[in-house]
Amino acid sequence: MIDVSPKFVTLRYAKASGVLFAQKETIQRVKNKTVPKGDVLQVARAAGILAAKKTADWIVFCHPIPIDWIEIHFELFEDRIQVFSEVKSVWKTGVEMEAITAVQGALMNMYDMLKPLDQQMYMTDIKLEGKRGGKSDFTDEFEGTIKAAVLVISDSTFAGKREDRSGKIISEFLKQQKIDVGVYEILPDDVSKIRERVKNLVDEEGIDLIFTTGGTGFGPKDFTPEAIKPLLEKEAPGIVEAIRRHGKERTPFAMLSREIAGLRKQSLIITLPGSSRGAEESLQAIFPGLLHAFPMIWGGKHDKQGRAVL
Repeated sequence: MIDVSPKFVTLRYAKASGVLFAQKETIQRVKNKTVPKGDVLQVARAAGILAAKKTADWIVFCHPIPIDWIEIHFELFEDRIQVFSEVKSVWKTGVEMEAITAVQGALMNMYDMLKPLDQQMYMTDIKLEGKRGGKSDFTDEFEGTIKAAVLVISDSTFAGKREDRSGKIISEFLKQQKIDVGVYEILPDDVSKIRERVKNLVDEEGIDLIFTTGGTGFGPKDFTPEAIKPLLEKEAPGIVEAIRRHGKERTPFAMLSREIAGLRKQSLIITLPGSSRGAEESLQAIFPGLLHAFPMIWGGKHDKQGRAVL
C-alpha cells in the first residue's frame, strides 16, 4: 500500500457511472416493479452503497476509509439503465475506487435480478466522471518565482559540532515545490543575530518566504519565536495551528513546540522545529496550501510586481 500517513485530511469527492443495456421489455418491467426477484432499483441502490463500503476488502491497495456519504441514482431509457454514484469522505486519500465500486455493485445486482428475463443484457462504460479534494486542488499557479531562505538556528551546528539535517530537508522540500532556495545559512542561538538576519532578508534582499528551524522548544537557549515576533506586522496563527495539529496526530511532543508565523511587508516568515522529522512533518502539513498566501499578499490574482495574472 502507498503510505498516506504524511498527507493531511481534506474533503474528498468522486462521481462514477456505468450502463446496463437490456431489452425494452426488461426495462419496462423494472419501471413497473414486476420483476420476480423484487424492486430492482432499490436493491441495486443498497448493493451499490454496501459495495462502496467494502471496497478495501477486495481492491488490494485501497485504504480502508471512513465514508461520510454515498448516493446511488439511476436514469432509465428505452434500452438501458444508467447508474451514477457519488461518494464523499473527509480523509487523506481519494474515493474514486469507492465510487467506481458502487457502480459495479449496483450493476451486478441489477444483472443478477434480471438475467432470468433477458439473456442479451450487458454492462459497459463504467468510468470515473470526476473527483475533487486531492492535493492538486489546492495548488496555486502564478507568475514569478518565490525566493526562499532557510535559516538553521543551533549553537552546536554553527560551531561545527553537529551536522545539519532539518535545514537540508527543508531546502530539498522547497525545491520540489519549485521554490528558489537562494539562501541557506546556519546561525547561533542568539536573539539579536537571528532578528537582524531575518530583518535584512526581508528589508534588503526581498526574500518572499523565510523558514527557520530550531530554537522553538522549551530549552534554555530556545528563543527563535522571541527573536521573530517583534518583526511581524501580521501574525498567521492558522499556519501554526495546522503545523501543531498535524504534528500532534503523530507525536504528543508536538504540543511542546512554540512555532510562530506571520508577515513582514510582503515576506512570510515561519519558524519550524529543529528536529528533522518535525520539520518535514510541518512542511507536509502546510503545503501546497501555503502557496495560496502569495497571490493574497501580492493583491489577489497578481504577481509580486502587481501585474494581473489571468
